[in-house]
Amino acid sequence: MLTRTPPWGNAARYLALTLGAFVMLVPFLYMLGTSFKPHAFVLELPPRFIPSQPTLDNYTRAITANNFGRYFLNSAVVATTSTAVTVVLSAMLAYAFARWDFPGRSVLFYAMLGTLMVPPLVLIIPQFVLAKQLHLLNSLAGLIVVYSAGTAFNMFLLRGFFEEIPQELFDAALIDGAGPFATFWRVALPLARPALAAVAIFSFLGAWDEFTWALTAISDEKLYTLPIALRLFQQQHGTEWGLVFAASVIAVLPTILVFVIFQRHFIKGVMSGAVKG
Repeated sequence: MLTRTPPWGNAARYLALTLGAFVMLVPFLYMLGTSFKPHAFVLELPPRFIPSQPTLDNYTRAITANNFGRYFLNSAVVATTSTAVTVVLSAMLAYAFARWDFPGRSVLFYAMLGTLMVPPLVLIIPQFVLAKQLHLLNSLAGLIVVYSAGTAFNMFLLRGFFEEIPQELFDAALIDGAGPFATFWRVALPLARPALAAVAIFSFLGAWDEFTWALTAISDEKLYTLPIALRLFQQQHGTEWGLVFAASVIAVLPTILVFVIFQRHFIKGVMSGAVKG
């Protein structure tokens, strides 16, 4: 028997959501507004979200200063490539765990989930040693390999989605002569687009924002990614908050764009994949 939520319950829920949205949006809106302010008006009191004399000078200086375009391109290459590799590897692993029966499947699955309990900072030294032995230090390839290796959560998400696909669809593909790879490519992947979109968003955000491993593995300034570049930018222009915020807004735009592109599938993918762990 379904129970109706009392009016005060809905009001409390909407109030909590509104407060949460307010707390998250206000800093971003302040950063966005300040990025359009001339330097003389950055610290004006009381603070204004909409500048009285908006200017694009901060964005012009941010883009043209300190090889910012190169750093942006480095981050785009690393994030895009690692996202593509992560989506493919996670989908293959998840499909195998969801649809194939082989010895040690449960042990391997829970062993991979166990890696989620290991703090990333604990792995910095082993990753550094391994990357040095494979000659991947101080290269974008070293970043891509490490970022693509963290597939446990994505595999868990996709496995639940693949388990929900009716077995009759795979049986029909088998009768039509489709092999294991053709079934995976033509049946499973098209149906898993919402979950794949969620994995793509998580992977892109993780690679785009990652700082610690990039700082550890990269010593050549020409190979810096945006998180490192923003840190250096802040050190060099610490008091010019309009300039720093303009660079930060530019760095945030690709992540917003990726979410806007995939947001139609994002919620459905997360909810569906989490039903069956």
